[in-house]
Amino acid sequence: MAAHQDGASPRPSSLADLFWSFTRLALQGFGGVLAIVQRELVEEKRWLTPEEFMEDWAVAQILPGPNVVNLSMMIGDRYFGWRGALTAVAGMLAFPLLIVLTLAALFAGIADSPGTQGALRGMGAVAAGLIAGTGLKLISSLKKNIMGAPVCWSLLAITFIAIALLHVPLAWVLLGAGTLACVWAYRQLGKVQALGAKE
Repeated sequence: MAAHQDGASPRPSSLADLFWSFTRLALQGFGGVLAIVQRELVEEKRWLTPEEFMEDWAVAQILPGPNVVNLSMMIGDRYFGWRGALTAVAGMLAFPLLIVLTLAALFAGIADSPGTQGALRGMGAVAAGLIAGTGLKLISSLKKNIMGAPVCWSLLAITFIAIALLHVPLAWVLLGAGTLACVWAYRQLGKVQALGAKE
């Protein structure tokens, strides 16, 4: 992962700031939070650069559990250690849990109505659009990736073909393409370190 330069960008001022920031983020994220997380953490708060966000999000995706919870734990740990990790996760989960339990109780009586089903399909389409838009916004950060843009695009194409067209299980795609990406990135990092040692 990219080293975060504490002096180069803002950071949460306290555990309370961390908690309420992730609470606000969680309360905006119905149906998928990638677009909101990217906007809040990269564009507004600037706690992460686009490159750091891409790297941290990639790690969060391959860890067990919800992506955004993993990301919040990583960011909390980066700034405040284990206390920050627990605080950020609490911010992500506390109020949404109360809302979900309340909605589940209210939703039980209307879940099968055609209007509710249509609303859920519409929200799914909006969430998919937000994720696609965020992906397009983050493409520019591939230029600075250690693997190089052509390799990143090749891995993207392989992943799309494997999952969308060949219906290969995600675990196998992660194992295959992820291993290739790790080996190539490790090789490229070795070259960069060797050049730095010569200079």
